[in-house]
Amino acid sequence: MFSEKTYGHSIVIYLDANASEPLRSEARDAVVAALALTGNPASIHTHGRAARAALENARSAIAAKLGAAPADLVFCSGGTEANAMAIAALAQGRRVLIGATEHDAVRAASPGATTLPVLPDGTLNLDAMRDALHSGPPALVCCMLANNETGVLHPIEAIAALCREHGARLHVDAVQAAGRMTLHVPSLGADTVALSGHKLGGPKGAGVLVLAPGLHLPALIAGGGQERGRRGGTPPLPAIAGFAAAITSAMPPSPALRDALEQAAQADGAIVCGTGSRLPNTTCLALPGVKAETQVISLDLAGIAVSAGAACSSGKVTASHVLTAMGLTNLAGCAIRVSLPWNVTAAAVPAFCAAYEKMLARALPRTAAAT
Repeated sequence: MFSEKTYGHSIVIYLDANASEPLRSEARDAVVAALALTGNPASIHTHGRAARAALENARSAIAAKLGAAPADLVFCSGGTEANAMAIAALAQGRRVLIGATEHDAVRAASPGATTLPVLPDGTLNLDAMRDALHSGPPALVCCMLANNETGVLHPIEAIAALCREHGARLHVDAVQAAGRMTLHVPSLGADTVALSGHKLGGPKGAGVLVLAPGLHLPALIAGGGQERGRRGGTPPLPAIAGFAAAITSAMPPSPALRDALEQAAQADGAIVCGTGSRLPNTTCLALPGVKAETQVISLDLAGIAVSAGAACSSGKVTASHVLTAMGLTNLAGCAIRVSLPWNVTAAAVPAFCAAYEKMLARALPRTAAAT
């Protein structure tokens, strides 16, 4: 599996890993092996026991990679459901505080929540969070580990300490972080942590919610008592097996290619949004006066696949709420996200830069004429 694939007569270079990573060969093999298992993991006959063994082996492998106990993992369909499960359970009897740059999966699951501002670098404003925790009843705080658009990393350990100080619960969306940085869940100090398999090279359709030891979680989806009564429904065993294989083989990448790409884009006039501590594979590039949609389409026609912010908005290209929250309102509709996949090659950087320069040559004269 390579990032560069033939599409018609051109070479398509995939640089949209934060939307979905290419499937790892180890994950594909695990999916195929699991598809050969006929039984339901809940059945007690030979076929069911074989499926159950595969399910629990996958659970143990994922838990080992995260430093968690297997019993504290709840399998579900993906990051959106994992976030919804955690928020529905932990918000009971509590007010909800969410960061201003959270993913729409968290925003949609938290109607009526109080929004906590971020600093210009994209990290959560801890002073504002402290004031919010101090001025009301016990809360649930929702904060992502790594932002999906900018790659900015929030200071989760400090956030967790503030939560403990004020008797608050903490849910962490770590969907973008897994596989791209060392992730030891107990060190985060969170009550719940959400992950998704396809964001790290596994198949779509499997996610996991990691619970703090001893935490009781009422089921969001009731059913036959699967997942120790915490999530009903027959588990998608092939997707879970692929998830386990992917996270086991995933290694944090070097930021070298991202840095080289950024330097070339900045030389062409791009502005990097979010330049502090962040994921090594992610950059958010803004071109003042050039719509994000124009950039994405132009690059796509040149064989470069990138995105404009999150890929979870039903294909809509809108001004980024993440950049707006960072005070970059003038750039919020002019930024693209370039996220390098696990199998990216060095050839992707000059290819992107060549397409980027051609896009600029077409877009900027029209922009200048319009002004």
